[in-house]
This record gives sequence, structure tokens and C-alpha cells, in this order.
Amino acid sequence: MTDQSANAPTPKPGILDIAPYVGGKGALDGIAEPMKLSSNENPLGAGPKAREAFASVLDKIHIYPDGRADKLRAAVAAKHGLEEDRLIFGNGSDEVFALLNQTYLTAGDNIVTGQYGFLAYRISALGCEAQVKLAPEPGYKAEVDALLEQVDERTKIVYVSNPSNPTGSWNTAEEIRRLHAALPPHILLVVDEAYAEYVVEAEYESAFELARTANNIIVTRTFSKIHGLGGLRIGFGYCPADVMGAMDRIRLPFNVSVPGLAAAVAAVNDEEHQQASRNLVLEWRPRLTQVIKGFGYEVLPSVGNFILVLFKDPAEANAASDWLNQKGIIVRGVVGYGLPQGLRITIGTPDQNRAVADALSEFASR
Repeated sequence: MTDQSANAPTPKPGILDIAPYVGGKGALDGIAEPMKLSSNENPLGAGPKAREAFASVLDKIHIYPDGRADKLRAAVAAKHGLEEDRLIFGNGSDEVFALLNQTYLTAGDNIVTGQYGFLAYRISALGCEAQVKLAPEPGYKAEVDALLEQVDERTKIVYVSNPSNPTGSWNTAEEIRRLHAALPPHILLVVDEAYAEYVVEAEYESAFELARTANNIIVTRTFSKIHGLGGLRIGFGYCPADVMGAMDRIRLPFNVSVPGLAAAVAAVNDEEHQQASRNLVLEWRPRLTQVIKGFGYEVLPSVGNFILVLFKDPAEANAASDWLNQKGIIVRGVVGYGLPQGLRITIGTPDQNRAVADALSEFASR
């Protein structure tokens, strides 16, 4: 922790102990346009409808956005069959997590999440002077019983990434229902479905329907992945009305931008772009997995738009990352998740995926 002068402002306890979130690297020295496969972005970018909608509001960016996001609220509700008054929108789903933690956590409370759960849950919880309890994931997947074993009298929120980043694992509908049924009614269950649109497994289903009749389930989604709007920062939560109302009291009044709202409304119903984005992942995820396994590396099963490659040790993972960088390819080390031997690789365009395969083939045969 940095020393604080007695005569200087001092952050509240615990703030300086928090490791800041570090996003995927986006640049390489000496390479003008590297292949950025470090942040699970959509390699196809935003769809044409979203880009057109973005451009159409350039003469309106001096005007404050609609604080209630009414057009986007109606579009999302219609798309997913949800009640409009139970939706809250944020500057990415990250802000929804932060709002939940700010609304429900006090000093000494705790959240429970999986060992490899998304770091954003933890950072904002720690910022509320709460504790973070991690359930072991020996199989790189959130386990219901392990999560429940961590719940105690100070637990306020349980977070589940479904699918999970960075492992790519997922929980069945039955597992999510069992977890919810075992939780006391005063504990919130948050199901983060950032990658849900990429999942085609029969036993997977969104928790939207389960949340419809529950007073303690929140389901979150993002526009950053399949919709390709990561740069515009838009996410939403489907919440019990009372939970949404409480969070809305501390939500910043204009937290989603004018062009962000316009692009998201257009993206919601751009089925052609969503399907093209999904098809790209469904074609190349198994192909890239098989090829990399053939080089002797472990690749975890994934239902997201990425794969996690495990090397024999952290030194080999670092060497592989450096090798890929030399080829102009940026992937994501996941040391912050406790996986120093892993590299997460976004499924890119066909040319990018072939470049990854070629580079790792050369690395493996050195």
C-alpha cells in the first residue's frame, strides 16, 4: 500500500489494496495494426444497422441522452419478452454490478462467486468495504455446492458467470435453478449472461424466465460481445422491480450516451449480424481448439467467443504470448484470475484464426 501523509486526503480502508482491473492489451511496439484477440471483442465489429444509427445522431450529441433509455428499454423488453419496468441500463454491465454492490453491500458483508469469476464483481465489492468469498472450481467451472458452502450470514450477493469468462465453462438450467432454490430469499443471485448469445447447448437456457417470478434474481447482458458495441459501453440488468427501483436511486442520471442508445436500439433486432457473428464462432471455435490441442496444449471446453489455452507452466505461457506478439498477435494472459499458465484467445476472423494456429504451430515446434 502507498504511504499516506497525515496531511493528505486518505482513501477509505481497503481502496489502496484493490488491484485495478487491467483490460486486454491493445497495442504492440513497432506494429501499426496488430491482431487484437485479447478482449473478446466481435471481430466483425458493429453491424451495419448499428453503425448507421450511430452516424444518424452525430448532430444530437450536444443534447443530454434520455436518462430512462425508453426506446432501448422498449426494444430490449420486446426482444426478450421482459417487463420494461424491471430493466436497468448501465455503462456496460460492469456498471450494473457496481450499482448492485453499492446498493446492497455495507462494510463486513460479502459476495460469493466462483474462483475464476469475472473480476469486476470483486473490484466494486471491495470498494464497498465488503469481502469476496471464492468458491473453488477444480474443474474450471462454477459448482453449485461449492458456491453454497461459501454462503454465510453476511452474504448479500452471489455472482455466477454463465457462460464464464475466462474459462468458457457454463452451468445448466437445472444447476442455476438448484442454486437459486437453496439460497435464502434475502440473498441476491446475479446471473451474468454476457456470452449467452453464443451458446447452443440444449441444456443451457437463459435465467430470464426463472427471474420472472423471483424476488431475488438479476440477469445481466451486454452489448459489447455479439452486438460489437464494446466501445459504446452498454449493458442491462433484468431485476425485480424493487431491486431496480433501489438501484435507480443511485444510478447516474445520464449514464448511457446518445450514440450508444441509438446504436443499441438498432443492434437489438439486427438478427443478420448476430447470426453472422455466432456462425463465425461456432465454425472456428472447435477448429481452433482441435488444432491447438494437436500441438500438445490443453484447451478448455468453451461456449463463449474465446478459448482458454493452458500451458505446462507460467513460463511457457509467457513465452507463447511473447512469440504471438512478435507475430503481431495480442492474446490475454489471465494471471489476475489465478491462471498464470493460461492464455485466453478471442475467436477472430478466419485470417486471424489461421495466423494464431500458424504461430502456435511454430512455437510448439521450436
